[in-house]
Amino acid sequence: MNEETGTRNPPGPDEEADAQGAAVMDTQGAAVIMQQARERAGRELRVRRPVLFVTWGLVLLIGYGAMWLSVRGQRPYTGPAWETLLLAFLLVLAAATITAQVVDWAASGVGGRSEVRRGIFVLALISGFAALEIEKSAMVHAGASTRVAAMLGAAAPMLAAGLVFVATSAPAGRLNWPRLALGGWLLAVAVGGIWGGPVTNLAVCALAGGGGVLAMAAIEPRLRRS
Repeated sequence: MNEETGTRNPPGPDEEADAQGAAVMDTQGAAVIMQQARERAGRELRVRRPVLFVTWGLVLLIGYGAMWLSVRGQRPYTGPAWETLLLAFLLVLAAATITAQVVDWAASGVGGRSEVRRGIFVLALISGFAALEIEKSAMVHAGASTRVAAMLGAAAPMLAAGLVFVATSAPAGRLNWPRLALGGWLLAVAVGGIWGGPVTNLAVCALAGGGGVLAMAAIEPRLRRS
């Protein structure tokens, strides 16, 4: 009769229980899949972390090193050659692209728009680089010497990177000693190098800063396995 009139019987208690159980299983299954994706992303990022250390270590070593070579023996000090500043900018841009790509590979499948994340990361670094140059120009316009502005420009990236490493050294309440050590080292480089003047500061940033990050590429995997 119900079939002839086009009506259906309401689901019984057993059918409702089965539907609720299936919904719960689907929710739990989705949660498990998301957790597995996050764990996989974490493992892959840990595997590729030495690549990031090597990339940024070379950026610091080559970028600061080139600027240091261009100012050695300057009397009076006029600042790094524009070619070395352009080289440093291109190196930062390339390293930012590599970093965004590595993180995207690790996080693929976890969710979100990877292209947007990569673009925001690269744009943030470029904006920071441009803001630093504008800040230096404003200091000179306000009466600061070229030497003071140059020391600020060289130390600021080290200071910012060190603060980021220190601030993020305890994800989920678990202290990451390699990250904390690297952050503290970069802060020491930023503070210590600036006392030597603009020329010495560039050398310290290149050798101690870049060398420290490169050393972490070899040290961090061993510390993680121990």
